[in-house]
Formats: sequence, structure tokens, C-alpha cells
Amino acid sequence: MTHTYAAPAGTSVGHIHLKVADLDRALAFYCGVLGFELTQRYGADAAFIAAGGYHHHIGLNTWHSKSQPPAPQNTAGLYHLALLYPTRVDLGQVLLQLDQHGIPLDGAADHGVSQAIYLRDPDRNGVELYWDRPHAEWPRNTDGALAMDNSRLDLDALRDAGRTPAR
Repeated sequence: MTHTYAAPAGTSVGHIHLKVADLDRALAFYCGVLGFELTQRYGADAAFIAAGGYHHHIGLNTWHSKSQPPAPQNTAGLYHLALLYPTRVDLGQVLLQLDQHGIPLDGAADHGVSQAIYLRDPDRNGVELYWDRPHAEWPRNTDGALAMDNSRLDLDALRDAGRTPAR
């Protein structure tokens, strides 16, 4: 496959829009547990949520999915959405929040470039919550290529980091 166009540096994912079965249940998870803020609601069918005053990071709607079961696991579609936290302390704090709400993890990993925890939202969508290490700390092979890993993440140490007083 030949490429004639390269996405410019600074290009990023602006937001994700999820189909959910129950809007209030989804808002309870994303706002009540993960701490996003409701920025706009469109009746009983759609809502936009964000962090830090942005217009929206996540759109939630029931336009085609109200009261429907989760999508089958072994089909094409979204594998997971990934939410990047600014610091390891922030990731530890959201892990403590998940613990407090009894939300189980699907897994956790130290990828060398990042530390990540994995879970499911109420509609069984995969959710990755992660923190990136500074670029200068990313592991590299002898040829300079990234050497990402899938090592065990010490969740107790991450929880301890989350107990650090607010900045």
C-alpha cells in the first residue's frame, strides 16, 4: 500500500460517540464514576460530556440502541475507547474511584510507554484508562525503535499514587 498523504503532527482524536441502551445509566457511569461533566443533553436520547471545560469528549446516544443488548463480542466494531489521563496520580485516583463503585477490571498493563487499566462500561464497551510516560522515558530498542511491552502493572502502587494529595 502506497501512501501519498501523512496526517500532520498534532492530529488527534477529538471525541468519540457511543451508542448506548440507557442514557441515564451511561451518564451515571461516565459522569458519576469517571468524573466527566455533562455539557449538553438532548432530551432523553443524547448527551455530550467532557473534562476540563471542553465542549465534548464523548457523545452518548440511544438513537439506534435504546433498550438493546450489547453488541456481540466477536464482530467488527469498536474494540475500546482510550481515555488519557494527564498524570499517574490522576490514573491512580480514577482506579480508586472504580474500586469505590465496585467496577471490576478486565486487565491492567505497563506498556513501557504508558500504564493502562481496562474495563467495560455498562453497555459492555471496552474502556482503557491510561497515563503516558514522558516521551524521554519511552523504552527503545538498540536501533531506536519503540520497545513497547505488556508487563504486569502494580495496581497497589498505582492506588498509592492516587492517594497523593491533590495538586
